[in-house]
Amino acid sequence: MKYGNYPDLTDVKKVLVVKLRHHGDVLLTAPVFSNLQAALPQAAIHAMVYKDTVPMLDGHPAIQKFLSYDRGWKKLNFLGKLMKEFSLLKKVRHEKYDLVINLTEGDRGAIAAFVSGAEICVGLDPEGKGFKGKKKIYSHIVKNCRTPRHTVEKNLDALRRIGIFPTPEERDVFFAIPEESKKRVLQLLHDNGIAPQGYFLLHPVSRWKFKCWPPSLVANLISELHARGEKIVITASPDTQELQMVDEILKLVPHVPVLNLGGKTSLKDLGALIDMSRCLVCVDSVPLHMSSALKTPTVVLFGPTSDINWGPWQNQRARVVAQNLPCRPCFMDGCGGSKMSDCLFTLPVGNVLRAIDDLSTNAVFGSLI
Repeated sequence: MKYGNYPDLTDVKKVLVVKLRHHGDVLLTAPVFSNLQAALPQAAIHAMVYKDTVPMLDGHPAIQKFLSYDRGWKKLNFLGKLMKEFSLLKKVRHEKYDLVINLTEGDRGAIAAFVSGAEICVGLDPEGKGFKGKKKIYSHIVKNCRTPRHTVEKNLDALRRIGIFPTPEERDVFFAIPEESKKRVLQLLHDNGIAPQGYFLLHPVSRWKFKCWPPSLVANLISELHARGEKIVITASPDTQELQMVDEILKLVPHVPVLNLGGKTSLKDLGALIDMSRCLVCVDSVPLHMSSALKTPTVVLFGPTSDINWGPWQNQRARVVAQNLPCRPCFMDGCGGSKMSDCLFTLPVGNVLRAIDDLSTNAVFGSLI
């Protein structure tokens, strides 16, 4: 056996990369596709992701095709769900992949790798989790790193396992913004009297509330920015809980003219809004990862989650604001599982303003138009 047991990739003509996870997780796989294309220019590269996460990679120059799993299938009866999943696996089999890379620990990706019939199957070490015999599906097992490490690097370990070693310059995240999204956002800003690079974009919400700053402190930040003469745009997903939080925030600052776009933008439009903002202020959520791709000035608040694992990536115009407490990151859903994180609820507004001022002092804000 050769050192490293790397496979011969010379005859690989078709590749499937599986990442059945949330939006941010999917976006952070972008460097995997870029490096596969560079290493295997002869190969067609496909992505298998959840249907609602396709926009995170749509437009990536290395991806020729998407195979999507619709989360709505989970609401079907047993037979209906089985038929949908079988149809997807049939497509996987039909493609006759030479290489399959499963970037999750989940069973669905492992099953897809097995059904594909690919000679080279790469997957994370299940460490006894999932169905029996799962580990035997893979020709190459990716060992799990026990220390904190950025998710981009963890994804790239799957390539390292088969002998592809990206340089630091080759590990950047990519997010495509179509021209129609740019035009829509420009028109939207114009209609509201806001210039590109002339506003702060706040995305203070997450599907996981324990990762969020409390509404009262977000409202205080809005008041401070308004007092400085800044224009403010706020965004959120269409999720009911996120929209309720935005409403709660805005009720606390009725004197501030905030453009509320909560639930009103597509993911691509959100990317355009981030790209055109003077600065993004957000929590550990998908806009952060978009800003890493777009190199937007960003201030991100971290609480119980790890900024080493999920923080800004290769963006010198980003600042992390977090408390230096012995318990963080605890990776818990709030203190003691309470859904409320004290490390965020006691995070002063002044800390966020200092991070904003640091960006301003270092002249990384976009020039006003």
